Amino acid sequence: MGNPFQGLDRFAAGAQYIDGRLRPGTSGRRHTVVDPATGEEVLDYVLASTADVDAAVAAARDALPGWAGATPGERSDAMHRFAARLAERAEDLAHAESLQCGKPIRLTREFDVPGTVDNTAFFAGAARHLQGQSAGEYSGDHTSYVRREPIGVIGSIAPWNYPLQMAAWKVLPAIAAGNTIVLKPAELTPLTSLMFAQAATDAGVPDGVVNIVTGAGRDAGEHLVGHPDVAMTSFTGSTAVGRRVAEIATSTVKRLHLELGGKAPFVVFDDADLEAAVHGAVAGALINTGQDCTAATRAYVQRPLYDAFVEQVADLMATVRIGDPFHEDTDLGPLISHAQRDRVAAFVDRARAYATVVTGGVAPHNDGAYYRPTLITDAAQDSEIVQAEIFGPVLVVLPFDSDEEGLALANDTPYGLAASAWTRDVYRAGRATREIKAGCVWVNDHIPIISEMPHGGYKASGFGKDMSTYSFEEYTQVKHVMYDNTAVARKDWHRTIFGDR
Repeated sequence: MGNPFQGLDRFAAGAQYIDGRLRPGTSGRRHTVVDPATGEEVLDYVLASTADVDAAVAAARDALPGWAGATPGERSDAMHRFAARLAERAEDLAHAESLQCGKPIRLTREFDVPGTVDNTAFFAGAARHLQGQSAGEYSGDHTSYVRREPIGVIGSIAPWNYPLQMAAWKVLPAIAAGNTIVLKPAELTPLTSLMFAQAATDAGVPDGVVNIVTGAGRDAGEHLVGHPDVAMTSFTGSTAVGRRVAEIATSTVKRLHLELGGKAPFVVFDDADLEAAVHGAVAGALINTGQDCTAATRAYVQRPLYDAFVEQVADLMATVRIGDPFHEDTDLGPLISHAQRDRVAAFVDRARAYATVVTGGVAPHNDGAYYRPTLITDAAQDSEIVQAEIFGPVLVVLPFDSDEEGLALANDTPYGLAASAWTRDVYRAGRATREIKAGCVWVNDHIPIISEMPHGGYKASGFGKDMSTYSFEEYTQVKHVMYDNTAVARKDWHRTIFGDR
C-alpha cells in the first residue's frame, strides 16, 4: 500500500484553514493526530485559540455579502467544480481518512469518499432550487410570496467518526443556500476537513466562504457557538455535549440544529428472511467499528427465530477479519483511540455481571485500538448495555413475543435516530414504519443513506435534518413579502384603528 504517511507535508502550514489558506493555530497548545491502528504519530499541530475563531468568523462575515449575493447558478457552478475536485482527489481523501480514523480502506474508498462526492454534486444542483411558495392573492387585495434567504455565518461542529462526510453534511447545504461557514472538526481527525476546504478554494469557491478551525471543544468550540457574529449553530455529536451546545446557542438566540446520539433497534419478526437479517445485523452493527450513531445496536428477535439468529450472528462475527486498515482484505479496523476501546471494553465487562457474552468481548493482542466483534444476550431491557450508547462493535440481542411487545421495546429508549424492521409482511412493515419513533426506519436493510433523503432524529437524538433539500429548512430564513394591489389610500381596515367608515 505504500507509505501511509505520504502527503502529510501538505499540512506543514498548520491545521487552521481561514480565508482561503492554511495557517498555524495560536493557542500555544499542541495536539497530535495518532493512527489508531498502530499508535504512531500522524501529525503534530498547534490548536486554534479563540483569536483564531474570531479570525475565521471575520473572514466568513466579510465573504458573506458576495456569496449570498451570487446567483443560484453561480453558486451551483462553483459547487459542481468542487465536486469534480473532490472526485479527482478521491484516493488521497480515502487514504487520509483511513489513516486518521483507522477505517478499512475499502470503507473509505467505497462509502465515505463516494458519498461525499455525491453529496457535493447533489447540493450543486439543489443550489438552483431554493424556491419559496409561489405568489398568490391570499387576502384578495394583496399579492404574497415567500423568499428563502441565507441566515448568515454558520458555526458548525463535527465529530470524529465520519470526519469527511460530516464536514460535507455541515458545509454543503449551508453554502448552497448562500451562507458562509466556520467548521470545527474534532481535534483527533482534522485532515480530511482541511482537504475538503482546500478543494473548495481550488474549485473557485471564494476565500472566506469555507473556514476550518481545529481546536478544543471547551475553547474553540464554545467560543464559536457563542460568537455574536455567528447566526446559527449546527452540531453533531453526543447528546451530553449537545445539551451544552444548546445552552450556549439559545442564550444568544441562535438558530440551532442538533444531530445527537442513537441506539438503533433492529426488529426481526418471525416471518423475516433469517439469512438477510443475520447479514444485515452484522453489517449494521460493525460498520465503522460500530462508531456510527445509526449502527444496529439492539436486535429484538421474535422468539421463533431467536435461537437461530443468535447462533448465526455469532458464527458470522467470528469470520470478520481484523487487521491493518490499508490491507484490502481487512473487514474491521480499530476504534478511534485506545481510550475509546477501553470505554467500550468497560461497558462489556460490566455487562458480564448480568448478561452473557456469546462471542468477542476482548481486545486482540496488538498495539492498535482494536476490539473484537461482540455479541451479548440475556440482558434486561433496562440494563446499561441495552440503554446506553456504546459506540463500538457490540450488538445486544433480546427476544420478544407479540408484535406489540417488539415495537414497544424498540421505542423504549431516549433516542430516536434510526431503526430497521425485518419482515416479508407488508402490513407488519407498514405498522413498524408508522409506530417506531425514529428519523429513519429501514425495511429489510439497515444503514444505507442517500443524498436525496433527509437524516435526523427524534427525541434525545436531536432535531433538524442533514442532506436532502429538507436541510434548507435549517439553513435559510423564510421571508414573507406582501404587495398591496389596490392603490387605495384609505383602506377599510384602517377604520378598525381610527375614524368612521
